[in-house]
Amino acid sequence: VRDLPAQALLAADASHPALQRAADQLAAARAVVVATPVYKAAYSGALKVFLDLLPQSALQGKAVLPLASGGSPHHMLALDYALRPVLQSLAARHILAGVYATDSQVTLTPEGAYHLQAELAQRLDDSVAALATEGLRLPPSAAFEPVHFSQVRCSA
Repeated sequence: VRDLPAQALLAADASHPALQRAADQLAAARAVVVATPVYKAAYSGALKVFLDLLPQSALQGKAVLPLASGGSPHHMLALDYALRPVLQSLAARHILAGVYATDSQVTLTPEGAYHLQAELAQRLDDSVAALATEGLRLPPSAAFEPVHFSQVRCSA
């Protein structure tokens, strides 16, 4: 969502090619990971305007894993009280237990890599495993060696 054109999002221009591509990718997905920063007990505005543009059945038949990060643990319930109702209203088949991380649990190394505290890394690993088995209905043993979440490199 962060790469979508802000003007098209704010103007609710659902016909914009970039927004149509994003909606098409979402429609083709079997599972969705929704990740957002939390500020003042709410998920991001960019995510909100994107979700607002989707049809009421946009998540129908999909498993959804909500993830959020914030400056303190005081906003961890934003996943359950702000984001989950919206995901439910979009007809998600299965919304897994979300994972909330504080800034202190994720640090940036001098090399530019992210380091996760062990407890957070374990919760993320458990959630990804649940997404694979419960959401995607994959067998518990995969044909490839699992990658620990701490080795995944991403940007937000």
